[in-house]
Amino acid sequence: MGFMAKNKFHEGAGPSQRQLRVGETVRRALSDVLARGDVHDTDLNRLSITVGEVRISPDLKIATAYVLPLGGEGQDEVLKLLARNKNELRRQVAKKLTLKFSPDLRFQLDRTFDRMDDTRRMLNQDVVRRDADAPDDDAADCAPDQ
Repeated sequence: MGFMAKNKFHEGAGPSQRQLRVGETVRRALSDVLARGDVHDTDLNRLSITVGEVRISPDLKIATAYVLPLGGEGQDEVLKLLARNKNELRRQVAKKLTLKFSPDLRFQLDRTFDRMDDTRRMLNQDVVRRDADAPDDDAADCAPDQ
C-alpha cells in the first residue's frame, strides 16, 4: 500500500509561501481593477474600495478578498455589488495573473481596523494603563549588580 509523500517544507498551520505570494498578486490585481473602474457597473465604479488582504485556499482555487469601502460607509452595499460582479472581476484579475487557473473570488468585510480600535480602546483603560506602568518585579531581580 503506497503512501503519498509529505511536503517537508510546509507542515505548519499557516499559509504556505506560495499561498502568500499568490494572495498578494491577486490583491494587487483586484485593487488595480477596482481603482481603474474596469468593471462595467456604474454603481461599483463610483465607490472607492480598499482591498486589505486576499487569502488563498491551499489548492489555490478560492480567493477570499477582505475589502472595505473608503470611509467604511455602505459596507453591505459594497459586498452585494462585488458579489454581483464577481465573474467579471475574476476575468479582469485573470488577465493580470500568470496562473494556470484563476481562483474563484469571495468577498468579506475587512475587520482589521475595528480590531485595532478595540485594542487601542482597551489599552487606554485606567486598569490596563496602571498595570502597564507598574514596575516589573521580575525585571528588578534580573538586573545585573553594579
